Amino acid sequence: MKKNFHIQILRVLGASCLFFQEVLLASGGTNAWPNQSVTSTTPQVTPVDQKYWAVEDAEARKLLPSYKVIPAAKPENLTSANGYPKRETFLSWHRSHGDNGGRRYSALNQINRQNVTNLQVAWIYHSRDGSNAIQCNPIIVRNIMMVPSPGKYIIGVNAANGRELWRFKPEGQCRPAFRGLIYWPGSFLANERVLFCAGQYLYALNPQNGHPIEAFGLGGRVTLPGKSQGEFGAATAGPTIFKHIIVVPGFEKDVWAFDVKSGKQLWTFHTVPHPGEFGYETWDHTETYAANDWTGMAMDEVRGIAYISTGGAKPNFIGVSHRGDNLFCNCLIALDARTGKRLWHFQEIPHDLWDRDITAPANLATITRAGRRVDVVAVTTKNGDTLLLDRVTGKLVFPFRMRRAPVSDLPGEKTAPYQPDPELPERFSKMEFTAADLTDRTQEAADFAAARFKSVNTGFFRPPSLAHPNLYFGMDGGAEWSGACIDPDTGRLYVTANHLGWMISIFRDEDPPENSSKGKTPGRKVYEAFCAQCHGANRLGLGVATPLRGLRFRLTDDAIKMQVRTGKNGMPAFPYTVINEKDLQLLVDYLMLRDQPNQLPPAKSDRPGYNFSGYHRFLDNEGYPANNPPWGTLNCLDLNTGKLVWTVPLGEYPELSARGFSKTGTENYGGAIATAGGLLFCSGTRDAKIRAFDKDTGAELWTAKLPWVGIAPPATYELNGRQFVVITSTGNKLGKPSEYGDAWVAFALPAPVGK
Repeated sequence: MKKNFHIQILRVLGASCLFFQEVLLASGGTNAWPNQSVTSTTPQVTPVDQKYWAVEDAEARKLLPSYKVIPAAKPENLTSANGYPKRETFLSWHRSHGDNGGRRYSALNQINRQNVTNLQVAWIYHSRDGSNAIQCNPIIVRNIMMVPSPGKYIIGVNAANGRELWRFKPEGQCRPAFRGLIYWPGSFLANERVLFCAGQYLYALNPQNGHPIEAFGLGGRVTLPGKSQGEFGAATAGPTIFKHIIVVPGFEKDVWAFDVKSGKQLWTFHTVPHPGEFGYETWDHTETYAANDWTGMAMDEVRGIAYISTGGAKPNFIGVSHRGDNLFCNCLIALDARTGKRLWHFQEIPHDLWDRDITAPANLATITRAGRRVDVVAVTTKNGDTLLLDRVTGKLVFPFRMRRAPVSDLPGEKTAPYQPDPELPERFSKMEFTAADLTDRTQEAADFAAARFKSVNTGFFRPPSLAHPNLYFGMDGGAEWSGACIDPDTGRLYVTANHLGWMISIFRDEDPPENSSKGKTPGRKVYEAFCAQCHGANRLGLGVATPLRGLRFRLTDDAIKMQVRTGKNGMPAFPYTVINEKDLQLLVDYLMLRDQPNQLPPAKSDRPGYNFSGYHRFLDNEGYPANNPPWGTLNCLDLNTGKLVWTVPLGEYPELSARGFSKTGTENYGGAIATAGGLLFCSGTRDAKIRAFDKDTGAELWTAKLPWVGIAPPATYELNGRQFVVITSTGNKLGKPSEYGDAWVAFALPAPVGK
């Protein structure tokens, strides 16, 4: 009776985004929403399986309730704070993101609101081994700062003066410590070490000299179970440590644990469930690249709970190859660090069709609810949501509202009926792009944006369509990979965010490749003369211009001719005086694949074959975001109440400021740190500056120009009685190769006379 009751509760609330606690795990319930069937895990399909070519029923979706709410726990049922970590944890910076809890907070206060304007450059270090956008937050152990370099070394730098002490080159060409590294102080039977991932391996080095720890694995490294591909390798996120266990998230999927002393592998957690594992029934076909933690993680180092935040299934935007809710994609997962057992999970977005990875590492915090101090875990998302849950049980701190979402018009797609629309914590950015968001910076920019806006699809979690680009905010956030920082004293969270639109276009990717060996056909020449400027030489579309690959699947000859003659939205008309009737027919024959001999479409598959045309920002006529500013912000969220305290623009375009436009904010990829001196330090903006803000008010107190953009969060440390703030300055990932560099810049107050 109790088992059936739990199953019904999960169905009523919509289990596709519920956390599952151990009392419910034993019930054996499914993870399907009401009225949503989960396809067999081993479907038997005919050569043309019609069930994968159906279109969802929009009218049936409208009959569902507009909202469903996942209830919060009562404050008295939340886990009481255990008093950890102690204050001394925040006096060092031994792990990227500050500590195992990912708080990026320092108890140092020598630099404070009153004297921050006196900061000056203490030293600059150049690695002189190349240039690249380094995304790793530095760590400092005693007097040594450790960082990955553009030349793919791990380097030890004297943190007092910026002089290089040692460097180590991992095997292969993958970027080491891509988003983090960690120091372990050693034990009675094992020496101290710094650990990081590079390529196929987890390395352990002596922090004093950079030499491999021979007792760790084979000559200082162990092989990771994941694939090592491209520049990223098998793991990119910074690992965490609980006692003698180091936990490493995989770049493609899964999480692994190793003995930090010997390197022996201890366990694996499958983020894409295997047959017989919980969650496997939420896929009709599992993907090999999905539910990956590519950003970072956190660890409750007293309770031994690891917190993993995951991305969506691949390919992005297209779900016909993996229908279902797709656990553990888009989830915050709590794992027992000792065994790898899942304790609970919460899924923000079921069946993600928008590339809405949970991009940020989790943050551990202690907040006050109904007069009680309770331990929680928070994670910020691309949506601008902040998932806030009990650290031990996974119970929600605030009710989580889900809103009825639209169906897809793509044949074969099957959407989840509800998507997140929470009221608390308040959102620090938005997803839905409306006409009210269009820029009015100048009349020319407004007209340009409005004309192109007519050609896009918008709406709350509007799925991609074949007909027009899908426009929405936050492809790179909302929150980015660097995530948030936490003030442990106040329970306030500080997070940077981006606010600009992106356009995603889907097309049927079943056209055979063009045969260029015999030269261009007459129709191809007409296309290049009149169409390629907007739709691209490869017919994949540029910006609001839709892909023309697969056009034969959605338009007739007459419809194409009508649109060419009359124009539509942002597309101009081409009258007979511009394209004559003969050339128009040649163009149509080319687009419909009739102008090359033996160019026949491939045989139909059991599922539709779709692709997307790339990531395109929605920009105005001058190349600035086509929505009103701010385009980048720094935000303060009170986790005790769920309310935003303040939001301020982050960064500026100097040329716009000179033209009379106030600080607009810019797209940014850096992240902030908080200090006991009442400050936030943050970089990552296009203007290549580091800034200090008053953490209570958001007032900007100090700025300094960097050699290149600082794309990673700063770090702060004390050495010889002097507090330093150091920032990676190697260029923005949006820049050209000429805009990348190799610098680390440290700031401090002027040294006392005689020092």
